[in-house]
Amino acid sequence: MVNHEKHEKHEKGSLMEIIYKEESYRIMGACFEVYKEMGCGFVEPVYQECLEFEFEMQGIPFMRPPELALHYKGRPLKLKYIRDFILFDKIVLEIKSVRELINEYRAQVHNYLKATRLRLGLLVNFGQYPKVEYERIVI
Repeated sequence: MVNHEKHEKHEKGSLMEIIYKEESYRIMGACFEVYKEMGCGFVEPVYQECLEFEFEMQGIPFMRPPELALHYKGRPLKLKYIRDFILFDKIVLEIKSVRELINEYRAQVHNYLKATRLRLGLLVNFGQYPKVEYERIVI
């Protein structure tokens, strides 16, 4: 089951926890900083480059653009999928600069998570005013 809410909950004994809370807090802080500096309305590559600078300045480990090898029935496909970032070796970050987040973008993050076997994806939209729109997607 996929959770598209801003906060997800998992049973752990009697306590509820948010997966990768500290790491995702730092990532979103960097996204907010980029938005504060650049505002909304630029194309995605502008925000990607700004995020690279911000992640470096804040000491957030990232890979970009990692290619995602796809397989069909155990056979590798020639086509490679390129996603925006993987951070802390465990969180997928997909950025958009669009009017609104739609289910196709959520499905894209879900597919990245399935293909990488990672559990948390952050879908961040820099195209909204007056603030960054984001969702946590957990599988």
